[in-house]
Amino acid sequence: MDNIITFEDFTKVDLRVGTIIEVHDFPEARNPAYQLTIDFGDLGIKKSSAQITTLYKKDDLMQRQVVAVVNFPKKQIAKFMSECLILGAVDGKDVILLNPQQRVKNGSTVA
Repeated sequence: MDNIITFEDFTKVDLRVGTIIEVHDFPEARNPAYQLTIDFGDLGIKKSSAQITTLYKKDDLMQRQVVAVVNFPKKQIAKFMSECLILGAVDGKDVILLNPQQRVKNGSTVA
C-alpha cells in the first residue's frame, strides 16, 4: 500500500454525524447531484453537494443521519458552496451513504 498515513494525519480529519434537513435538486452540477443542508448540532448547519441521485430519492434523505468530513475548506461547485464532504462507499457508479446504526446526537465525532 503506497498511501500510508500516520495516526497523527488521521487525527486531523474531523468526522462528524449530522442530520439532513433540506434536499434540493442541483441541475447546474456537471453530474447528477443534490444540494444538501445538514445539521451538525453545536457545529452548526453546513451545506454539501452529493452525487447520490441513483440510489436515493429526496424524500428518503430527509432526516437521515450521515457521516461527513467537516474540516475541509469550502469548495465552489457551479454556483453552490460546499462546506463538508459526505462519506459513502463507492460501488461502481453508485454511492452508498455511511451512517450510524443507531440515532446519535448531531455533531457526534466518529473515531
